[in-house]
Amino acid sequence: MLNRLSDTIYYLSNQEDKERPTLGLVCGDRYSLIIDAGNSPRHAKDFLIEIEKLNVPPVKYVVITHAHWDHFLGMNEFDATIIVNHQTNELIKEWQRLSYDDRSLQKYVTTNQISAMCMEIIQTDMPNRDRFKLKSPDVIFENTLTIDLGNKVCILERIKSTHTDDSTIIYIPDEKVVFLGDCAYGTTTNSLFHYKQSLLLPMMKDIQKYDAEMFLLGHESICDLNEMNIYWEELTTASHVVKSISLENAIESFKLENKRNPNDNELFFIQAFVNDHIIQSQ
Repeated sequence: MLNRLSDTIYYLSNQEDKERPTLGLVCGDRYSLIIDAGNSPRHAKDFLIEIEKLNVPPVKYVVITHAHWDHFLGMNEFDATIIVNHQTNELIKEWQRLSYDDRSLQKYVTTNQISAMCMEIIQTDMPNRDRFKLKSPDVIFENTLTIDLGNKVCILERIKSTHTDDSTIIYIPDEKVVFLGDCAYGTTTNSLFHYKQSLLLPMMKDIQKYDAEMFLLGHESICDLNEMNIYWEELTTASHVVKSISLENAIESFKLENKRNPNDNELFFIQAFVNDHIIQSQ
C-alpha cells in the first residue's frame, strides 16, 4: 500500500527483508514522476499496481537515484522516460552487458561483481530471464535538471556523497520534500563499512541548501527535519574526533570534547570513520 505524504506525493515503504528500497511518486497537474525503479521487475510491478489505484496523472518520468541494483533493476517495467545522471548511466552500462541466467549469475557472485543477495532476488523475482537485457536510460544530465509536471516542479541534482559518487537527489520546492535515495548512508569497501569522511560536509552542504522539512531515504522511508538534524549532528560529532586508524584514540577524544561517552549511534559512526582511515591507508 502506498503511503500518502501530501496531496501530490506518495511513497512505497522500504522492505529490508526483500532488499527493497523506498520508491517515490510525485504528481503534478499533467504528469507524474517516479523516484527509483525498484530492485526487480516484480518490485516495479507491485508499485505500479498500487499507483493504478490512485487517480493521478500518467507517469511520464522515472528518476534513478544511483546505480545500485536495488534501485534500478525494475526499470524495464516502466513505460516512461528514464532519467539518470551521466555517471549513473556509465555504471548502468556495466549491468547492460551482463547475462541473467543462473550460471552467469553464480559466476558474477564468485567474482564479486554482484552480491549473493542480488542473485537471490533476481532468481526469485525474475523467473524468465535468460534473455533479459536492461534497457538504456532516455535522458542523461550532468549536474542539475528541472522538471515541471504541471504546477509541480522537481529539481534533480547530482551530488557526491558518503554512499556513492553518482547520487542524485530530488527536491520538490512547494512541498519542502527531498528524496535522498541512499546518499546519506555509508558504503562497504574491502568488507569494511565506512563513511567517506572527506565527503561528509560537502554532501551535507549540498542537501541542506534546500529548504526541506521532510526527507525520504532509501532504507528508512521518511524522516522529518528534527530527525535529520539529529542524524547530521551525530555524524559530524563522530567525524570530528576521528583523525587516524585508532578507534581508542577517537573514543578518548570524543569523551574529552563532549564530556560524555558516545551513544550507540555515535560509536557506530566513529568506527565507520576509523574504517575510512584504514581504507585510505591501504
